[in-house]
Amino acid sequence: MSFTREQLESAMSEKLSKSDTIKLRNKHIGQACQLFYRSDPLKIVRGQGQYMFDEMGTRYLDCINNVAHVGHCHPKVVRAGSLQMATISTNNRFLHDELVQCAKTLTSKMPGDLSVCFFVNSGSEANDLALRLARNYTKRRDVITLDHAYHGHLTAVMEVSPYKFNQPGGEPKPDYVHVAPCPDVYRGKYVDKEHPGEDMAELYCAPIVEVCKKLQAQGKGVAAFIAESLQSCGGQIIPPAGYFRAVYDAVHAAGGLTIADEVQVGFGRVGTHYWAFETQDVVPDIVTVAKPMGNGHPVGAVVTTPEIAHAFYATGVAYFNTYGGNPVSCAIANAVMRVIEEEGLQENARSVGDYLLKKCLEFSKEFDIIGDVRGVGLFVGIELVKNRETREPDTKSAHWVVNRMKSLHKVLVSSDGPNDNVIKLKPPMCFNQENADQFLQAFRECLAMLVKEGNDAHFMVGADAEQNTSTMFENRQRLIKSS
Repeated sequence: MSFTREQLESAMSEKLSKSDTIKLRNKHIGQACQLFYRSDPLKIVRGQGQYMFDEMGTRYLDCINNVAHVGHCHPKVVRAGSLQMATISTNNRFLHDELVQCAKTLTSKMPGDLSVCFFVNSGSEANDLALRLARNYTKRRDVITLDHAYHGHLTAVMEVSPYKFNQPGGEPKPDYVHVAPCPDVYRGKYVDKEHPGEDMAELYCAPIVEVCKKLQAQGKGVAAFIAESLQSCGGQIIPPAGYFRAVYDAVHAAGGLTIADEVQVGFGRVGTHYWAFETQDVVPDIVTVAKPMGNGHPVGAVVTTPEIAHAFYATGVAYFNTYGGNPVSCAIANAVMRVIEEEGLQENARSVGDYLLKKCLEFSKEFDIIGDVRGVGLFVGIELVKNRETREPDTKSAHWVVNRMKSLHKVLVSSDGPNDNVIKLKPPMCFNQENADQFLQAFRECLAMLVKEGNDAHFMVGADAEQNTSTMFENRQRLIKSS
């Protein structure tokens, strides 16, 4: 199903003005629900492929929306959802083909014995259920997580998300949650320049081994180790080679299960593999997926082994999720997985990602503000620093770049990491080399302006950042024309 431009414009014309939308949001939406670009939020009314459009028709290149995995409003995905919605949408306690076909396709992409699915609505639900499965199977409670990790907003997963509970006002960490260092070789507990020639995987695995030994000595043991296959909110972290293999061995030796959180990075984003954990040559006991699975539609799943699934069934407590696995969600997920294959999006992620990384590494030779460039496929992080030797994070410049990219270049990026100084790229998988060049041209202009203006550029950071950025650009253009 598709709509004409006249229909789209008619629908948009019936919407509120941006100022009215802001007023209603401020009145009726909880203040804890924050917006991107809070000083001048975007009102996005339409999406197509790797682009989003505001109420004025301005087009923005979307470099951050990994939810719209195969592109905003992909016609095949829209059609699949529309047709199924027009047929029937009910819960999964009735038989329907979209559910079993989705499970069949999803598990066919998994290695090892990962062959049983539980369908949910979100990554938060998926990780919550994964913890339940692990605790039920092991009859233990203690969980090992990584510093700066984020696994969702439900109570159980907030408890294993230092990215949230370490913030001011966060709930105290429960005693049964154990936080190991994030395997960040650039800024973590063990950094490459201080341990030349050493096995970074072994260094970062050692604290987990210690936690396992301590719990065993207390007669507790480990229920689970949970980790994002690549940390996103933690700053686009790529673990050292061999890290997960060493960790999984240690956790299994302590009787625990391993959970791979693929909510941010699954479905071919890394390019070389369908799942990011495969880059480390490991097979988890439980895998959680969501966001990209539905291309913006709320659908997710937990995939595990028959043995773990049967132990959950044997409790006698049925698992029921009203909307998880409904026909519409599954039809959309099936369409997404077909599009990934038909359009070669995994290979696109590999080739465009390689190009993007290569060019950003070239920038790092030109601009000292770039401390590190890391990534795989269409998952890239560029860390900005004040001093390369000390690696002091440059948070202010990162914020300035994010605002300038949006207001001046119409390119949407974000910043994250413990110091909020890492420029994040995780665009829709249809992102192509032309899009990469658009980003690179805009990003290079921002870096060059920072070098040219120095600290003066930072007056634009704050409530008036975007307006000041545009004003500065307009003034420069007037000077150019008058000279």
